Amino acid sequence: MRLRYDLHIHSCLSPCGDDALTPAFAAGSAKLCGLDVAALTDHNSAKNCPAFFRAAEFYGLSPLGGLELSTIEGVHVLCLFDSLEKIMEFDLFVGERLIKMENDPAFFGNQLVCDEEDEVLHTEKYLLSGDTDIYFNDVCGIVKSYGGVALPAHIDRKVNGAVEIFGTVPVEAGFTAYEMRDRSNTEDYLVHMRPDPLIIYNSDAHMAEHIGSAGGAATVDDGWINELGAASALLKYISLGIKK
Repeated sequence: MRLRYDLHIHSCLSPCGDDALTPAFAAGSAKLCGLDVAALTDHNSAKNCPAFFRAAEFYGLSPLGGLELSTIEGVHVLCLFDSLEKIMEFDLFVGERLIKMENDPAFFGNQLVCDEEDEVLHTEKYLLSGDTDIYFNDVCGIVKSYGGVALPAHIDRKVNGAVEIFGTVPVEAGFTAYEMRDRSNTEDYLVHMRPDPLIIYNSDAHMAEHIGSAGGAATVDDGWINELGAASALLKYISLGIKK
């Protein structure tokens, strides 16, 4: 079955995200643009994932939980989980490793935690778009130990991308798939990936109108979908690095 996805969506919790992009609005927008699976991935925090999961259930969308981790080197890594319990456990771990600096909303933007009714529950005190003390080469193993899958984020981006910072994606980091935003960059970046790579195309949306804009789609085994559900089946596909 062909699954349409966008696995890199920010919400009003990310200081660079639109305040109007609540987790419920993100889920509804993903469904409206025809996605089968979507993931909420705010900077270094998953605290809007509970509301996103509840809203996704209401809209009939298959959700993945996640966050966009920033390593000590300043490289962004997409971390994805197929259960709310797993992502919230990982959220606690990342919160302990975040290099603490108080957020200045007037300069960086608000960091809003909401419920599924768009009510603001609280704001996050510490700046989420900073770095953690986690090393890039350790991310895959750590995320796997929590039951998730990690991908180097937007490797075709000049800011916070592995290629820009390291000159390539280190093989020893152990990634099974890579994220890109622009398909037109694919040929130029193949040299930085393992042979015959699985590339996941995501929007990195910070506004509702950008959700689904990367046109990500994958052919996933029907048996996996029937057994696991669309979101878990897609995550399995990514973890194995399968191309179909």
